[in-house]
Amino acid sequence: MGREFGKLSRVRHVITYHLSPFEQRAFPHYFSKGIPNVLRRIQASILRAAPPFVAFYLVYTWGTEEFEKSKRKNPAAYENDK
Repeated sequence: MGREFGKLSRVRHVITYHLSPFEQRAFPHYFSKGIPNVLRRIQASILRAAPPFVAFYLVYTWGTEEFEKSKRKNPAAYENDK
């Protein structure tokens, strides 16, 4: 009748291992080790990662303010108009 799906061909010299989902723990030590590890890693890299973001924010806000200023008309140029 043929082979069943999933066993259509034979692969040699490949070993696969499976762990039953009932034997796994989805979030082992999530609160006791995971969150403190994330905080430790953030503290270790904050001085390396934060300055570019701060610099970009400052340049962006300065550029936005300058753009808004440049859109305004100069009132002194229109004093003699009637």
